[in-house]
Amino acid sequence: MRKPALSGFIAASLCLSSPAHAWGPIGHRITGAIADENLSGLARARVRLLLGNEDLAQAATWPDDMRSAPDPFWQKTASPWHYVTVKGDDYQTSDAPPAGDAVTALAHFSAVLRDPKASPDEQRMALRFVVHIVGDLHQPLHAGAGDDRGGNTVSVSWFGKPTNLHSIWDSALIEQRGLSYSEYAHWLSRAITPQEVIAWNQTDPNVWIHESVALRKTIYPTDPALSWDYAYQHRGEVDQRLEQAGVRIAATLNRIFESAPPPRP
Repeated sequence: MRKPALSGFIAASLCLSSPAHAWGPIGHRITGAIADENLSGLARARVRLLLGNEDLAQAATWPDDMRSAPDPFWQKTASPWHYVTVKGDDYQTSDAPPAGDAVTALAHFSAVLRDPKASPDEQRMALRFVVHIVGDLHQPLHAGAGDDRGGNTVSVSWFGKPTNLHSIWDSALIEQRGLSYSEYAHWLSRAITPQEVIAWNQTDPNVWIHESVALRKTIYPTDPALSWDYAYQHRGEVDQRLEQAGVRIAATLNRIFESAPPPRP
């Protein structure tokens, strides 16, 4: 990894605590699997060059998997890159911490994928982060207001077991369906219409964040005892955010690789 390329991000993140992962492993794999089905021919070839037999469902969880690594890069530097703070209705760059956030990291790693001087290892890491971050920004509690760590400090119960609201949206609502990631992704992919692919072909993260903030404002429960009623109320919203994330991961990669120079021989 070329450290100078990341120098703009290595800052005062030592005092920041990050929320739990956005979407659990199943959710991220779903978004990656949907993205795989929506890649252009060029983007698919470029992804294959970088990842080999690793598909986007596998790549999507890698930045979370690496958060257990002891290296300070993973423990401190990269921690803020999974979420944004949005104090109003729309993202403001002034709300980003000095160490960066998901939006600044996405811009950085997108640039690495376009950089003909970047090494294959740097671009491989950048690709995995782009896939992951786009998914993160579609989880409504990863566009938090900055007052409850994205719902991590909001105590609730899920079918009688104590947990927090962030965990409900990361994993519980998805796992409650009882599907593998491939089954879930197949169900959702079949439901996405051509009209929706066209409408969701939006690569501006500010649009995704605005949607997440609007949804975030509707998901805080009045009764902390959550079960079937809460799952029924928000199931369609979870499904749509997973679908949109998958379509937009592909749209982002399609756009990046359309403007990227050919890879080095």
